Amino acid sequence: MERIALIAGRVMIALLFVLAGANKLMNIAGTAEYIESASPLPGILAAPTGIYEIVAGILLAIGKFEKINTLVLAGFTILTVIFFHANLADQMQMTLALKNIAIAGGLLVIFAHASSAETA
Repeated sequence: MERIALIAGRVMIALLFVLAGANKLMNIAGTAEYIESASPLPGILAAPTGIYEIVAGILLAIGKFEKINTLVLAGFTILTVIFFHANLADQMQMTLALKNIAIAGGLLVIFAHASSAETA
């Protein structure tokens, strides 16, 4: 039962990344504009970010490179809090920041339960 829960949890969290990445790629110009308006980062990161989210999400869902992937995704998710949701006085930004912190926490739990003898 624990194995089923771990797989289901991975797939549920992966879905967030795959859909977010696809959304970015479907509107690269809008994503680039948002990145530049909401952070000091360049808009040129829109496409690579979308691609990264899709690839990392798929890897998470299928359980490949689980240890490194969950750590990098957790760091990526925390960076989105720092760059895009740091205005905690704004209730919406606070909610988005807490959501991302919870996602990073879930990723760290997956990391802790991942097999240390993974196969690539």
